[in-house]
Amino acid sequence: MFRLSTRLAVAAVTILATGVTLVSAECTREGLLAAANSYIVAQTSGSIDGLKLSAANFTYQQNNKVSDIKTGVLSQPLKIDLNRSTADTVACASYTMLISTTGSKPYVISTQIRHQDNDTSSIALIDTIAATTGALFFNAQKTLGYIQQENWGTLEEGQRVGREELKRVGDAYLDMWTDAKAADSIPWGTDCERVEGSQLTRPCGSTLPHGGSQKPNGNRRYVIDETMGSVDVLCSFDSLGNMPDSHEVRLEGGKVKYVHTVTVLQ
Repeated sequence: MFRLSTRLAVAAVTILATGVTLVSAECTREGLLAAANSYIVAQTSGSIDGLKLSAANFTYQQNNKVSDIKTGVLSQPLKIDLNRSTADTVACASYTMLISTTGSKPYVISTQIRHQDNDTSSIALIDTIAATTGALFFNAQKTLGYIQQENWGTLEEGQRVGREELKRVGDAYLDMWTDAKAADSIPWGTDCERVEGSQLTRPCGSTLPHGGSQKPNGNRRYVIDETMGSVDVLCSFDSLGNMPDSHEVRLEGGKVKYVHTVTVLQ
């Protein structure tokens, strides 16, 4: 016991002398999903009072522009017909899809929430793509009907792929408009479904672009969840004209099962 205590004391002195800081915080799935749930509650009420926003460094972004959270879509109470969240413990971020079909404005919303220093007790960034009437192929009621039929249960170990493959597939999907070979590099499932706005395509590996644009889709932000087999990428859809966009892809057994797109025209 004396030797162990001595070693710990020496280690502590060494840390102090070298200026090394030990960070004990851990970004947990539970913490990420709790923060995502607090966001859903805030959107339902139209009040941000229950959100634990970082006092030192918080940013709200809506449709790829830094905005005032007090006047954004979060200030509007919405009846939420569907919500679903995924968690990325490596990036310490979550992704939430919300669908609201009633009220003066229906919405389909894609939101990434990010935390700093592995600390999920406060929110550093709320990054939202909010589509409403006038957005690409927008019909919230149709979108709700399609997505309600999907199975987003946690994948068994043997059905999962690594985060590198999930990111590769997400990037390849967004690269199809500039890279003629990208579409063929994606492992399409024979039963995959794509919900693009409110348009359903089955199988989703048909009618795909094979290059043609010179402008890559940029400003990509990722939330990758291996347990759900999903990657969500918020981006600027520059290939077709600087449109705020969310593309979410789910892989089951290494094959694409679902694709969701939310694209705001501007």
